[in-house]
Amino acid sequence: MNPVRIGFVGAGGIANAHAEALAKVPDAKIVGVTDVSSAAAEKLADKVGAQVFDSAADLGKSGLDALFILLPPFAHGEAERAALDNNLPFFVEKPLGLDLGFCNEIAAEAGRKGLMTSSGYMNRYRQSIQTARQLLQEEPGIMSYGGWWGGTPGGGGHWWPDKSKSGGQFHEQVTHTVDVARYLLGEAVEVYAAAAHGFVKDLPGYSMDDAASVTIRFANGAVATLMSSVTSNACGGVFLNLHSMNRTFRFRDWEHSLTLLAKGQETREIPGEPDIFSIEDAAFVKAVQTKDPSGIKSDYADGVKTAAISLAANESIATGKPVSLV
Repeated sequence: MNPVRIGFVGAGGIANAHAEALAKVPDAKIVGVTDVSSAAAEKLADKVGAQVFDSAADLGKSGLDALFILLPPFAHGEAERAALDNNLPFFVEKPLGLDLGFCNEIAAEAGRKGLMTSSGYMNRYRQSIQTARQLLQEEPGIMSYGGWWGGTPGGGGHWWPDKSKSGGQFHEQVTHTVDVARYLLGEAVEVYAAAAHGFVKDLPGYSMDDAASVTIRFANGAVATLMSSVTSNACGGVFLNLHSMNRTFRFRDWEHSLTLLAKGQETREIPGEPDIFSIEDAAFVKAVQTKDPSGIKSDYADGVKTAAISLAANESIATGKPVSLV
């Protein structure tokens, strides 16, 4: 088959991670790059042997097979429109944006056009997650708790510590944990959240929550409590524990390695994959190439449902009230 010609909107850290991942996918070729920083675009384009474009709109018209949208949460809009205007299959890194109305509009238009889409919830492609999902079809999950804890970010004008640009740590990072919980427990119906403030002081450009605790109620009656923290400077990490009647699933670290405990059975260990971006990207490239979306674990519309949970958490933090998702 002919290589899939890919355009990148965005040339930052996550774009470079996907460029390295796609280099391991034989049928993928990055042919164009655009970014608000021309220096960043030129650097990445030189690295992958691509052409630099002035805008997402220009890139979208250049005869691509697919578009990768690798942007901060606040920067979405033009890139998605470029994909839709040119009927391009598109991959969007998580979270999909800050405006749920906009995300729903994009999902609806992509659906009407029948475009192939994917959202960057790479943990769904892990064997540990797939094993848990299969077992939970036999015996549903009841309760889950976990989160993403880290140290206090630096200042200096970067977008991430500014909640108006990133959506905060829960929306920008813990979205991965939210998505795993949703993938394993089903659709959420209500969110209630509380946050800590005032512990991080005198940090220019900082406006996010110091920590947050978010309770999610699911349609099947299950519950989850997920937490974020940018004040865990002594130690941090990523984890998720999930319990059914006779099984406990303990996911740990960025790679989501799994310890599986089952009543009356020996403990199982399933290590996480270090090259998960390549696995995720290869699935999307194959889908575009074959016009068969069955290998995509989370399309854009599905990713919107995960974004809705963390955006509801932000609303609950702001209002002090539960937020219904139905």
